[in-house]
Amino acid sequence: MTYNPFAELSATIPAAAMQAYVVLMFILVVAGTLLDVMHKKSAKYFFEHAKKAEAARTREVGSGEKVAVLTKTIAHDVLTSAELLSPRRRTAHLLTMYGFVAFAVTTVILVFSHASADASAPGIVTTLWHLGALAVCIGGYWFWFVIRVDVAAEGNPWYRLVRADLFVLSLLATTTFALLWSIAQASGAGALTTLLFALFVISSTVLFGGVLWSKFAHMFFKPAAAFQKHLAEADGSMDNLPPPADRPETFGLGIKREMPRHY
Repeated sequence: MTYNPFAELSATIPAAAMQAYVVLMFILVVAGTLLDVMHKKSAKYFFEHAKKAEAARTREVGSGEKVAVLTKTIAHDVLTSAELLSPRRRTAHLLTMYGFVAFAVTTVILVFSHASADASAPGIVTTLWHLGALAVCIGGYWFWFVIRVDVAAEGNPWYRLVRADLFVLSLLATTTFALLWSIAQASGAGALTTLLFALFVISSTVLFGGVLWSKFAHMFFKPAAAFQKHLAEADGSMDNLPPPADRPETFGLGIKREMPRHY
């Protein structure tokens, strides 16, 4: 847990090259998110929905109440994912989310501050790097092989793949190969270490470079949508907005539609 794989890597790949790769991945995430917004017209949708809600509101929401709504959104929808009513799904989601945050942040710290043979990384940083990757694996594989295939949830076979699965699969591949690469390098596995590192880089490139084709950008849209919803509930516009065309109780020409079995 306290082993720093990037320090050993600096013997063959300069720290500057690792740092340039991390910066490139950040740029790809930003560019992919902006392209996703333009392609799906998400910003236009939020703006138009906000205009309709403003016209339909029944009371003014003060700045103090807006701060309270924002705090509620962060605590309820972001930090605890309480909108996911299934305890199993929420636990798997939180493990994956917090694991990814810990893994990504500590990767940046290790690459920019401790990616040299003579730089000793604090044990807490390397431990969080490994634990973050492990948490992603536990939550992600639990979701993919247990929750996703459960008929009470989604009922999809584990081998059924769609484009939206690119995010979770590339994330699982990135953290899995990162852990295996660290173990192999610490054990002096030689050629196996090189192979696992190559797979780690490829999977992480797919993860951060495939934002436009995956659900990665969903992480940024979800809090904004939740805040807008809670604000509409506070100013009364939620009750005065017209119902969506596809209402939960009907579909198409009045055909009965069951509520989803998962949340």
